[in-house]
Amino acid sequence: MAYAVLGLLIGVPLLIAFVVIMTFFKLWLRARLSGAKVSFANLVGMSLRKVSPSTIIECRIMSVKAGLPISNNELETHYLAGGNVVRVVQALIAANKANIPLTFQKATAIDLAGRDVLLAVQTSVSPKVIDCPDPAKGPGTVAAVAMDGIQLKAKARVTVRTNINTLVGGATEETIIARVGEGIVTTIGSAETHKRVLENPDTISKVVLGRGLDAGTAFEILSIDIADVDVGENIGAQLQIKQAEADKQIAQARAEERRAMARARKAEMEAQVVEMQARVVEAESEVPRAMAEAFRKGVLGVMDYYRMRNVMADTDMRASIAKMDEEPGQPTRGDAHNE
Repeated sequence: MAYAVLGLLIGVPLLIAFVVIMTFFKLWLRARLSGAKVSFANLVGMSLRKVSPSTIIECRIMSVKAGLPISNNELETHYLAGGNVVRVVQALIAANKANIPLTFQKATAIDLAGRDVLLAVQTSVSPKVIDCPDPAKGPGTVAAVAMDGIQLKAKARVTVRTNINTLVGGATEETIIARVGEGIVTTIGSAETHKRVLENPDTISKVVLGRGLDAGTAFEILSIDIADVDVGENIGAQLQIKQAEADKQIAQARAEERRAMARARKAEMEAQVVEMQARVVEAESEVPRAMAEAFRKGVLGVMDYYRMRNVMADTDMRASIAKMDEEPGQPTRGDAHNE
């Protein structure tokens, strides 16, 4: 019984050691032959800390072969922080070969910030071209109006390279595109005529490039090239037409207002005429009463009354004769006398 317990106490550790050796032997041997020394205890510790030993050892071997002083602890720390250890080491190797000053701390900070650190190094070595504006996100040209009212549509290509020092916290490509587009609009808008821009499109790139548009961004602008400039619509003429149409509508509204006021005044005067006629009728209705009152008081005699009636009858006759003379097709009094 004692031998069995003793065998168990010796056999279990040996079995565990055998399993560990068989599990990590190839990885350990690979690291040993590459000069990236690591112990079996470190490999077991990585597994217990939920760190991929194969990833760490692979990155360690790459760094040793490239002559980069990166320890296992630094790689494990970045791995546990959720970073892409392989991309960071590849970026450091690429930066070292290109003589770009990039430390492990800076590379891990860029990676943890969500940027592709390897792509940033590659862009810093080999500049990239950005279309302004981005045709995948809207119109393919930037439209601006010169001082003579003619619209121009321009398209630019911006050559940039990554600025490693401002990559963390720096603005992205969208900011570069927006700033270049704003510079194009400002330059075209300040031109006296659109012909001057068409004759010298390089003035746009010179003015825009001199504004320092890459300040605060993650890139350094190397050049701005105007790829195309097309003539658009005559915005000035369209605005003048719209303004003339608006003035016409305003004048028509004012004329209509004056006509309405004239109609209202006419109606008011007609009402006043009717009112005055009513007063005349009212006054004429008082004449018989006045005559009756004169008869009663003896002021008016019968002969006076008849003379007044004769005058009135004579007046009516003359008025009727004058009316007949004015009728068309009727002979005048002079023509009848000649006949």
